[in-house]
Amino acid sequence: MPQSSQFPWSETEFSRRLRLAVKEYWLGRGGQYSQQASRGTKDAGKRGEVTGGQHLNRFLGLLTEVAEAAGFARDEIKLRQGIELPGYFRPQKRWDMVVVRGSRLCAAVELKSQVGSFGNNFNNRSEEAIGNSTDFWTAFREGGMGKETPWLGYFFLLEQAAKSSQPVGLKPGFFPPFPVFEGTSYARRYEILCERLVLERKYTRTALLLSPRGASGRYVEPNPALDFYGFAKSLHAHLGGCR
Repeated sequence: MPQSSQFPWSETEFSRRLRLAVKEYWLGRGGQYSQQASRGTKDAGKRGEVTGGQHLNRFLGLLTEVAEAAGFARDEIKLRQGIELPGYFRPQKRWDMVVVRGSRLCAAVELKSQVGSFGNNFNNRSEEAIGNSTDFWTAFREGGMGKETPWLGYFFLLEQAAKSSQPVGLKPGFFPPFPVFEGTSYARRYEILCERLVLERKYTRTALLLSPRGASGRYVEPNPALDFYGFAKSLHAHLGGCR
């Protein structure tokens, strides 16, 4: 397939596709939760919605189309097999999407989401994102993934709800938190996380979507620098130069 230098979708068309992905995400979450409840295995704090199924597959489908539009064949886009990449602090890490060409690693992507249990999961998700990228780039520095710099992406979908949107207090400590975290909601904290992951070069690009529970497909992007359209265009541009 010939490589295209231009991103093939307008922002309007890409937003329509993104709404469909969001809608499918919530339909999948609701179905999984209902199935577990009917079997009498309803997890505390709606954990069943967190642990069941690959509900972000439609987002992976969008990114697969982006890679194909940049000239990559399906066998160069790894989604289920061939997604293990070497680590420095551990043998391997499974990424959600890996794009290769010949012996070159061109891109790797991590997709995460959170529904409910905001206080319990924010630190865990932050530690995962920071740790995974640190492991990745250290392994790259040590020659574990070739010499040409790959594109590394991190996408996060957060449930838009009262408990994720209202300010959360901070516990007093021996040293105070940085002022930027004062009076912040979990949604704002995820925004700060995604901003700083790029600022500190942990990821090439990050994206953050907030979406209310339900099958409407509605979503908001709280920060233009973290929009999914820009995320996809950045991936497309990098892949266009990956030969």
